[in-house]
Amino acid sequence: MPALAGLDGYELRALSASSTGSARAAGEKYAVPLAFGSAEELARSEEVDLVVVTVKVPHHLELVRPALEAGKMVFSEWPLGADLAQAEELADLARRRGVLTAVGLQARSAPPLRYLRDLVADGYVGRVLSTSMLGSGWIGGATYDDNYAYVLDVTSGATLLSIPFGHSVDALTMVLGEFREVSAHIENLRPEVTHVTSGAVTAKTAEDQIAVTGVLESGAVAAMHIRGGTSRATAFHWEINGTKGDLVIKADHAQWWYGGLRLYGARGQDGALAELPVPARYQRSLTRWTERSTEPACNVAHAYALLRDQITGNLAPDEDGVPDFRHAVRRHRMLERIREAARAGRKVTLAEQGA
Repeated sequence: MPALAGLDGYELRALSASSTGSARAAGEKYAVPLAFGSAEELARSEEVDLVVVTVKVPHHLELVRPALEAGKMVFSEWPLGADLAQAEELADLARRRGVLTAVGLQARSAPPLRYLRDLVADGYVGRVLSTSMLGSGWIGGATYDDNYAYVLDVTSGATLLSIPFGHSVDALTMVLGEFREVSAHIENLRPEVTHVTSGAVTAKTAEDQIAVTGVLESGAVAAMHIRGGTSRATAFHWEINGTKGDLVIKADHAQWWYGGLRLYGARGQDGALAELPVPARYQRSLTRWTERSTEPACNVAHAYALLRDQITGNLAPDEDGVPDFRHAVRRHRMLERIREAARAGRKVTLAEQGA
């Protein structure tokens, strides 16, 4: 809602919920004219052009499918499915129906990261030698509440690997290219966690530590470590080191893919890093978000702006839009290979994934 409120070109006409009563209550609260008690009813509405699925991952399949079957464009939050098989099913259905799709890997739409990608491509650091990323995952900590009890179950599809690591590795590959091979450690070091209010202790099967090292297709060495919960030391820190310079991206909160990124660089004879302001052209005329880039809706707003321009044919010839369901399958497949590498305790060549 906050992201759409700041954009031209969209009109929020309808919503659906798990019952007619809850749908009507939400419609009244947010001034949405049409409220449906099921996803199927919403998908059949002639008032709706684009269906957006913004619920917990285990329900994506059952809600995205009817929208695709109705021939509607669909924007699904990431992850696309609870597992690779669900993602493949939805991507195949979208292909057969011939509809435009989008997945919410919104870090790709963030102005600082788009600028970062161009800096690297233009040779700011020279040849990239290595990259290292350290982040805190928000989920996977020592405590949990009722809203996020479902992420304790590794089969939910909403895990440290799929969400924080998934957003992070997608951003890294957007800027530096795909991995050629990886080795991985995925551990559940907190098999029991505590409810924040009741103090009840419950089992957790989902991972809380992910360490991946590998070689990118360019030959650069990469290291990623995503930790469960939060850290008093580092929320998010990403370095790119090259033959001519260095780039650093930082954020002060674990869910960095929402916004609030700061970019620093130094090259040549520079003695220290300096902050690199993002040029105005990367803001897509979203002036509201230029000074409010730390708000959670910031990168989502830029993703919606890209999608709007993609739908209307207003993207620049050299500009990429939001990732689609095919891209989501590629990323799901990559995460499966990383999990396989961790289970097998060996290096895995990602070319084997056929993506």
